[in-house]
Amino acid sequence: MLSKIKLHLLGVLCTLFLFSEAKAQSSASTYSALGIGEFNYSGLTQNQAMGGLGISYGTGWNANVVNPALTTYNTIFNFQAALNYKNIKANNGSETSDVDGGGLSYVALSLPWKPGKVTMGLGLNQITSVNYRLQLESQVDNADLTAYNYIQGDGGISEAYMNFGVKVTKNFSLGVQGSYLFGSTIRNNQLSLLNDNDNPVGNTTEYYERLTVSDVGFKAGAHYLIKLSDKNNLHLGAIYQNLGDVSGKAFAKLAALGEASDPDSDGDLIANDQKGSIYIPNRMGFGITYEKMNKFAVGFEGQYQDFKKFKSFFGESLSLKEAIKFGLGFQIVPDYLAIDSYLKRTTYRFGLEYQQTPYYLNETNINDLGINFGASFPVNQLSLVNAAVKIGTRGTTDNGLIRENYVNFTFGFSLNDNSWFYKRVFE
Repeated sequence: MLSKIKLHLLGVLCTLFLFSEAKAQSSASTYSALGIGEFNYSGLTQNQAMGGLGISYGTGWNANVVNPALTTYNTIFNFQAALNYKNIKANNGSETSDVDGGGLSYVALSLPWKPGKVTMGLGLNQITSVNYRLQLESQVDNADLTAYNYIQGDGGISEAYMNFGVKVTKNFSLGVQGSYLFGSTIRNNQLSLLNDNDNPVGNTTEYYERLTVSDVGFKAGAHYLIKLSDKNNLHLGAIYQNLGDVSGKAFAKLAALGEASDPDSDGDLIANDQKGSIYIPNRMGFGITYEKMNKFAVGFEGQYQDFKKFKSFFGESLSLKEAIKFGLGFQIVPDYLAIDSYLKRTTYRFGLEYQQTPYYLNETNINDLGINFGASFPVNQLSLVNAAVKIGTRGTTDNGLIRENYVNFTFGFSLNDNSWFYKRVFE
């Protein structure tokens, strides 16, 4: 018994180490050039397929990271991981370009110390992602010159977390999650000046900025179950995430092209691993889900984060607003006991997701609307292969802005095992 637990833990910890070296990655929005990047509100694969539903509903077959209180539903050992790929078609009204990328999405582990009462989880997840490439052309005031800016950025903030869920009463659970926040974001702006004959004027200059964060975060959650009948339940959930002042250090330099990232080269050194912080506003969410046990569940959830309070590392003034997200999700299992029908035992999920992003440009809110669907395919009696797809649109071509039509794929697995809870009969 003990040796099997050790083998499980050793294998998972080794996997977490390898994944932590790779870090979580994803393709982000062009709008991630603003603020600290694009935030991940949609949870793991099973949550993403249901419009991000996860505050008020979860099952024991997948890890729960949206609401730590729901980890109490994980009564068996669970290890879950996934990769993602995102393709974006960005349109400014006259031109269209493709942006794509992907990588590791998350790693999650659930360990029920006292099944149904106390559960611990840990893993690696992505909080924000930055990935953009922009080319801007503008006329220089009071001169017959054209300025060309090539702007790009990559990186984001990841978290290595540990959470605990406790069933306080038969129908009421509380959870808490502590996170170590880490990651680097690199932004680069190359400027060239051309005259009327398209000949370069002067040398191309480059602004290079690298922000590295290292701090801790906190999230609390609650879940309450209302029994409507033997097979019908109503789930209520809430979360509160505190990030606040996130400590970090920044390097920034303006120099000739190719020399801005070198602190010892000629140029204007603005910050050399200068210590400071960014302020990320707190996030809260709520949800309600109706469930017919072993058949279907339908829920509605909302989240709120006031980015008017956001403060950048160098104190730039940014036009950010409240981020508001709503998700409607549905899940159905045709017949979980249908041994002779694989498709009937498969879990199918659908969802709608609407978000008012924090980005506010040219007196225009940047909104995001998507439809979600996916499934969990049983591999054996307990484990699953999970898939989710989101098709959506973000932004508008009005007022000189960019509309993004995107498709996001997430594919992973959930390994479940309850054998290490069985007591040995013979020693």
